[in-house]
Amino acid sequence: MDFTKPATRGTPSATMPELELTILMPCLNEAETLAVCVAKAQAFLGRSRIAGEVLIADNGSTDNSQHIAEAGGARVINVPMRGYGSALRAGIAAARGRYIVMGDADDSYDFARLDAFLERLRAGDDLVMGNRFRGGIESGAMPFLHRYLGNPILSWLGRLFFCTSLRDFHCGMRGFSRDQIAKLDLRTTGMEFASEMVVRATLVGLKISEVPTTLSRDGRSRPPHLRTWRDGWRHLKFLLLYSPRWLFLYPGALLVAVGIALSGLLFFGPIRIGGIGFDIRTMLVACTCLIVGIQGICFATIARGFAEDLNLLPPSPRYGRILEACTLELFVFGGMAVFVLGAAGLMTAIVKWGETNFGPLDVSSLLRVVALSTTAITVGAQLVFTGFLAGLMSIKHN
Repeated sequence: MDFTKPATRGTPSATMPELELTILMPCLNEAETLAVCVAKAQAFLGRSRIAGEVLIADNGSTDNSQHIAEAGGARVINVPMRGYGSALRAGIAAARGRYIVMGDADDSYDFARLDAFLERLRAGDDLVMGNRFRGGIESGAMPFLHRYLGNPILSWLGRLFFCTSLRDFHCGMRGFSRDQIAKLDLRTTGMEFASEMVVRATLVGLKISEVPTTLSRDGRSRPPHLRTWRDGWRHLKFLLLYSPRWLFLYPGALLVAVGIALSGLLFFGPIRIGGIGFDIRTMLVACTCLIVGIQGICFATIARGFAEDLNLLPPSPRYGRILEACTLELFVFGGMAVFVLGAAGLMTAIVKWGETNFGPLDVSSLLRVVALSTTAITVGAQLVFTGFLAGLMSIKHN
């Protein structure tokens, strides 16, 4: 079964009239807190006189959660594929509301106070994020590592990588336009879904805002589904994979700059800076930086094109112009030229050695030539292989 087309208990959503608001909760064995969450959401709909619904995307509960939700007046859909992202994707697909406000069903978010979210959505915002740090975090509601390390660092990386101003990148309560978010073609199935929604919305230029929201201690007696290190890594991995510039290009360019500067200076002999001397060993490190940096830049080129082909990243006019200039032939012939230069340098070193009947040499002088020559051979091969790999990946298929 396709989890983006969930089984619905009752009338299929396709035959139901559109509402203004769907309050969506993913659910996996939340019997302890689900009733109060549904009651708060229903109270908000009643108080605000909004045509809306409470929708529970159940991810395989075995603790009577579905019956509790239905008893409270919520609509329930069954989502067979496990995962936080799977449940939310299915819920978004089944929602009848023009707007959706989502939040966890553990009673940590107050579904009775959604006014700020709805106000911004009605004003035309496409995605409205909650900010727990502005709204208030109850003592013990967020683990120390999450509050002072995980969330601040991941949110800072999100702002750095994607040029967004959001301060709470991973707040579980957020509201959005159903149609606009559906167009993003969100694909992740786990906790990183929260990052994917923000990143994709930012990349395509949706209108995003933040409103204060509170975070309370959840009402469950069991541990949460979230795992600090596992899910933190999944969020970080997602941010890096969606930013080839920061993952490959910028580190690669920095290493290339350092490698060229140091190897160029040290080729003519040792140097001293302050009281520290730099010689052939430093030059070998510089050559390694150059090789790794070139590989990073090559990976950035391939990764950006691949991500665009899969519609993971929007087309970039600047990147498109670079790709048009960096043809397969440019990579291959340029790489071959660098390779030949390196081979010529290596042969020169061998000839010099032969002039002494392959006896003792000025090791420092010879190593400088050999280091740069082998680096050029390696870089040339990298460029040739990158050109052919990029050409292979650019072949379109029906």
